[in-house]
Amino acid sequence: MPFVKVGTENSADIEIHYRDHGSGKPIILVHGYPLDGNSWERQERVLLEHGYRCISYDRRGFGRSSQPTAGYDYDSFAGDLKAVMDHIALDQEVVLAGFSMGTGEVTRYLGKYGSAGVSKAILLGVIPPFLLETADNPKGVPASVFDGIKQAIVADRYAYFDAFFADFYNTDKLAPQRISDAAVRGSFNVAAAASPYASYACVDTWLTDFRGDLPKIDVPTLVVHGTADRVLPFEATAARLRDEKLIADLTVVPIENGPHNIGWTFPDETNAAILDFLGRGAGAGSKSTEQAAVSST
Repeated sequence: MPFVKVGTENSADIEIHYRDHGSGKPIILVHGYPLDGNSWERQERVLLEHGYRCISYDRRGFGRSSQPTAGYDYDSFAGDLKAVMDHIALDQEVVLAGFSMGTGEVTRYLGKYGSAGVSKAILLGVIPPFLLETADNPKGVPASVFDGIKQAIVADRYAYFDAFFADFYNTDKLAPQRISDAAVRGSFNVAAAASPYASYACVDTWLTDFRGDLPKIDVPTLVVHGTADRVLPFEATAARLRDEKLIADLTVVPIENGPHNIGWTFPDETNAAILDFLGRGAGAGSKSTEQAAVSST
């Protein structure tokens, strides 16, 4: 199985498990919390059919990657992404795509390492610019909310995941038409198999301030985000990127009535936005534009 060593913890290697499928222009897919790289299945199948090479990996602490008790911060996560890219040694420019927590990896990677070898960025259910409420970020969420999440995980992370996935998929509104009980169970099983330490430690990473990274993103960037996202509300995330013009060459596609995981619940709309964006020439998009993506309930 393909692994990349990214460090050590005591006597154990820290390894990142990755998948590398197809041929053509490469796209690296970075998953969200608390899932793994296979969570891109409804995008990967379509991308492969359209002639793209899809590379996905499991974040440290999740999936088949190692489960250390260190490195749960976005500098380390971006370093893991870089290690995967360096190991594969791609010979053409890559598209970086992230979902949820994975949008943080993409943002921090471009802010820290630059865009050499990267042609475009795709962000689904975006976490930047900055979730935490502070004196200079009044649109953020109070710290007490995240303290409560950590307390819930410590008390009973399995019960927390039950509640989390209800909002992850808006099951009260979208089940069973757009999300089945079996699909929710599948997500739960992946989350339950993740590192208990990582499940807790990742919460603090959600408070990362990406405002210093965003101006450094100099490649065309697509944001696709559900208007009914209860995990990372549209107005606190995607709308701020658009309205405050925090990324120079940005296209925002709102998915009407979409929950956090639009990639599963609204795959046709999400995939259409991705393929349209990928089909444009570099820099062909308008600056800070918004495209409609209206869906039925």
